[in-house]
Amino acid sequence: MNTLLRSLLLLASIGCTSAWAQVKVEQAWARATVQGQKATGAFMTITAPQATRLVAVSTPVAGVAEIHEMKMDGGVMKMRAMPALELPANQAVELKPGGYHLMLMDLKAPLAKDSSVALTLTFRDAKGVETRQQVSVPVSTSMPQGHMPAHGDHKH
Repeated sequence: MNTLLRSLLLLASIGCTSAWAQVKVEQAWARATVQGQKATGAFMTITAPQATRLVAVSTPVAGVAEIHEMKMDGGVMKMRAMPALELPANQAVELKPGGYHLMLMDLKAPLAKDSSVALTLTFRDAKGVETRQQVSVPVSTSMPQGHMPAHGDHKH
């Protein structure tokens, strides 16, 4: 009986530990493409309840999906793939044009405005445990209405 109780408690705790991995994904969107265009970006704001990392992204609409960063380097804007994106506990991390974003490459078909894209985000916690979260991202030609830019996004 004691072993059974311990097993049930262990299973319950496993269920609880995986629940924390659900991060909040808000204001998500992907940029629409035109015929022949082979790449686009996906953007969103991610808030994790505990320190974790976004380590991978996948989607059935693209042959390759990567986490990217754009930043100024010696007066030149450069884009590079990143192995992971740090998500500090309870701090919103914005993926936006000109900054961190998800790059969808080798598109299998154009992404039409007003459609949606399924993305699978893979997170890894401090203990090395990976969890996946599915999100449906609307496709738009520009940042959707109601998306509030972060303070640094506007000029005074």
